[in-house]
Amino acid sequence: MTTPDSSKRYLLYGSERYALAILRPIQAAIRARGDEAAWFFDGPGAEDLVEGERLLSVAEVRAWKPRAVITSSNAVPHFFPGVKVETFHGFDAGKPRHIYVRGFFDLYCTTGPRDTAQFRAIADKVGHFSVTETGFPKIDPFMREISGPLPPVRQPPVILYHSTFSPSWSAAETLYEEVKRLSRDGRWRWIVTFHPKMNPETTAKFKALQNAYLTFAENDNILELFPQVDMMCSDTSSALNEFLLTGKPVVTFKNRRPGPQLIDIDDPKEFEPAIERALARPPELMQAIRDYADAIHPYRDGRSSERVLDAIDAFIAGGGRNRRRKPLNLWRKLKIRRRIGYWGRA
Repeated sequence: MTTPDSSKRYLLYGSERYALAILRPIQAAIRARGDEAAWFFDGPGAEDLVEGERLLSVAEVRAWKPRAVITSSNAVPHFFPGVKVETFHGFDAGKPRHIYVRGFFDLYCTTGPRDTAQFRAIADKVGHFSVTETGFPKIDPFMREISGPLPPVRQPPVILYHSTFSPSWSAAETLYEEVKRLSRDGRWRWIVTFHPKMNPETTAKFKALQNAYLTFAENDNILELFPQVDMMCSDTSSALNEFLLTGKPVVTFKNRRPGPQLIDIDDPKEFEPAIERALARPPELMQAIRDYADAIHPYRDGRSSERVLDAIDAFIAGGGRNRRRKPLNLWRKLKIRRRIGYWGRA
């Protein structure tokens, strides 16, 4: 049996509330091994920790000396002890993945073959991080729950509307009038949810639409909504890739990477007929969804969190170093120090 003195310590670092949904499965895997997990937040999220989840200050983190700092954020405090590990906060939504390579991490835990190939190509070039394909920890509980045949469409059908926050990618304002119109005739029921960084004015407009047929949901974990709906409408949000793992259809507006797995439109007038097609579940669309889901996340065992911990163990066992030092990254490090308010030694 592992004793407290011999247990391994892991810090879970968050800068947004969605870190809780992504990292809690890893916390469960750490505890199942008899090891210790604690949290550090420098943004929203700390207030949502529950009894038994330990929150540390900067001084406590440094004294605790975790063997690894695991995060879904794009950066991490460089002055924290331990191997710095990135698990990502979603699937590839069409954004160039190299934007996540910012010189903070020792190890990237990728979600599937597509991301693995991209990151290994960069790692071969720059040499200051390693890559291990693990799957996405956030969806571990979800993957264990969605086994079995696809359930039939409800009557009336339920539609999830979700949009990313980036003004250049979001269709929320463009499709607002259509959602307003279609959510009032009772044919379909709607659940609306947005990225936490969505423009507050846009969020307020959609909240004001709530009626007997439309609900605005503020769940931290959008996966909780997936079993409640029959399809999704979105734009270029990474959440739509998570949704496709359910095998259900998605309608998108001007998606940056359209493909046969999506019903993509570029005119609001096409929104209603696209929804009707999605709810009809044509065989060619459903097969394309299955093929795509297999390509982006081939793991169905719900054990990606365990693979992250195994990857950390292997990295440390191999010496805990990469062939080149990380870049100095002085400006980004200064911004993190200023945000956290720590000016001590690294």
